Amino acid sequence: MRRPTIALMAAAALVIPSAGIAAAEGPDDRVGVSGTDLQPDEIGRSANMAHLANLAPSGSLAEGIGTDLAFQDGKAFVGNYDGFSVVDISNPGSPETIVQVKCPGSQNDISVSGDLLYLSTDSSRSDDSCASTSQSATEKGSWEGIKIFDISDLANPQYIKSVETACGSHTHTLVPGKGRTRGNDYLYVSSYSPRAEYPDCQPPHDLISIVEVPTASPTDAEVIDTPNLFPEGGNPGGPGPTPIANRSATTGCHDITAFPQQGIAAGACMGDGIIMDIKKPEQPEVIERVRDDENFAFWHSATFNADGTKVIFTDELGGGGAATCNADIGPKRGANAIYDLDRQGELTFRSYYKIPRHQHDVENCVAHNGSVIPVKNRDIMVQAWYQGGVSVWDFTDSENPRELAYFERGPVSAEEGIGGSWSSYYYNGHIYSSDIRRGFDVLKFNDPATAGADQLDLGELNVQSQPKYKTR
Repeated sequence: MRRPTIALMAAAALVIPSAGIAAAEGPDDRVGVSGTDLQPDEIGRSANMAHLANLAPSGSLAEGIGTDLAFQDGKAFVGNYDGFSVVDISNPGSPETIVQVKCPGSQNDISVSGDLLYLSTDSSRSDDSCASTSQSATEKGSWEGIKIFDISDLANPQYIKSVETACGSHTHTLVPGKGRTRGNDYLYVSSYSPRAEYPDCQPPHDLISIVEVPTASPTDAEVIDTPNLFPEGGNPGGPGPTPIANRSATTGCHDITAFPQQGIAAGACMGDGIIMDIKKPEQPEVIERVRDDENFAFWHSATFNADGTKVIFTDELGGGGAATCNADIGPKRGANAIYDLDRQGELTFRSYYKIPRHQHDVENCVAHNGSVIPVKNRDIMVQAWYQGGVSVWDFTDSENPRELAYFERGPVSAEEGIGGSWSSYYYNGHIYSSDIRRGFDVLKFNDPATAGADQLDLGELNVQSQPKYKTR
């Protein structure tokens, strides 16, 4: 999701006409039905995708927006605009909430590292506490950045440290130290949208912030550098093929995915896609840069395939609040771009992938967060598409990607504005989806192709710190 607030984006969605869609009497599980054939809140899925469970929004986070996910030893950590929750998924068919932590501050992008949990705050707050209120970024005393929690007692997480970062923390990427930096976590903090009137978010902001966390003494965490990734300036932006597809100027990065074991990272930086050398995690260096001024509006996120020979970049056309999965927008905008990656870090574009299921014109739908399924000799990804639902797709042939399975719901109500799956990730044989409005879903992709992957124990998984998967 882009930096504009959910309130503004929801308001934009509310003015979209209802197109005469009537409310369904209750959720239906309709195999083989999708897209514009689904009524509000009906469930459609392919025959090879099972819906095992749903944890509906509840408690202190019931009114918040569901966001990103992290995993550790049979637990899911679920971000929410109002805080985060810890969910026991040791029995995937019957997930149970262990604890909810109320701590407002969009987007609450989340990662875990041993006994530590990191949370991003990208909304200007009155202070760094979990009791803060919204406050204008024009005020010098306002706060945005990283919050650190001790989760050694999962039932009672403790907030122990904050680190303020320039322009806040829209997302962050965990890069664990190794060798001479072992014992440190490095957080690459992505943020953007500077303004001259923001004292802590000044243009041009062609940078990321690097937070170093000594894991043995996390309260000593601090910003150690703010490297300029675009010393000659990023993409200046400009008009695109349609008004909704205007190209974003690069003023920072939206999201970075690290591949620590290969010493590289891929950055989606608004108007630019980049590859970085991160062998020295405290000194990342840009070694490749690509643009797509014809079809990409906003470079949103990146995912490597299992062996690091391909990168999937996503285009969040319309900022996550627009209906872009339709015939008018077409298959190349609001899509994924598949690039091959060679050993020198050079990217070569191959094709686009977009879900083949057209959605209602009231449904926000665009490429969003996903992860690979570690399958030997194949490249398979599970991915969230907001109200386009969850897609499992194959890009083994970089030039001919295809969908293998899907799960989705019909439109949310006009009063709710936006909805759908924010993040959909594969973990220990199942797919977990954080839905903006409908809570936490557990899915099972039933296909012989993933039988080997289903036997793997992924332990601790932060998708934006991509491990070297042992494919089976």
